[in-house]
Amino acid sequence: MLKTRALLKLSWLIHAVALLPAMLLIGDWLNDRLSVNPIQEAIQRSGRIAITLLVLTLAVRPFSQWLRLPMLLAQRRTLGLYTFAYALLHASLFIGLDYRFALVFILQEFAEKPYLWFGVSAFTILLPLAVTSFRYWMRTLGKNWKRLHRLIYVAALLAVLHYGGAVKGDFLALRGEVLRPWLYGLAVALLLAWRGWRALRKRLEADS
Repeated sequence: MLKTRALLKLSWLIHAVALLPAMLLIGDWLNDRLSVNPIQEAIQRSGRIAITLLVLTLAVRPFSQWLRLPMLLAQRRTLGLYTFAYALLHASLFIGLDYRFALVFILQEFAEKPYLWFGVSAFTILLPLAVTSFRYWMRTLGKNWKRLHRLIYVAALLAVLHYGGAVKGDFLALRGEVLRPWLYGLAVALLLAWRGWRALRKRLEADS
């Protein structure tokens, strides 16, 4: 009973934390507290929220082990779905509000800004992950479900490259406003290294 209550409280906390940025964004939009280019700021903020939640989704498993809180694992799907929701908002604002579905201008942007392709690729991965995040698909896909959902690391790397290309400056040359995307990249690299180390340790234990 106590475990159920703790899990419910944690679930509500996750929902509150994930919804708060959207509420703040809507509030700032309605009260004209965004920048002189509100559409651009809304696009940028929704993107930052999406990549933050994506990194947090990846961090759930290691933190659940380090903190010895297995109940955290139950929140991965929730965080993953919120990640997709913000990524969808980010893409919708760009395509629908900024460019009003004008395909010619959208294609021109993609031709001039290659980093947009990284964003599309990340979103293309997140879409099937969100759709198949439910128990039905876990049972239906079996072992393939885990293989599919490992692609979240690829999506995270692509999201970092997208973010790095979108900021002012040179992401690879460490010039300009590149600190944030590099911090996200470092976080993803550390989480990926932890995943690789864990898989290697399991293999060595199985062979011994």
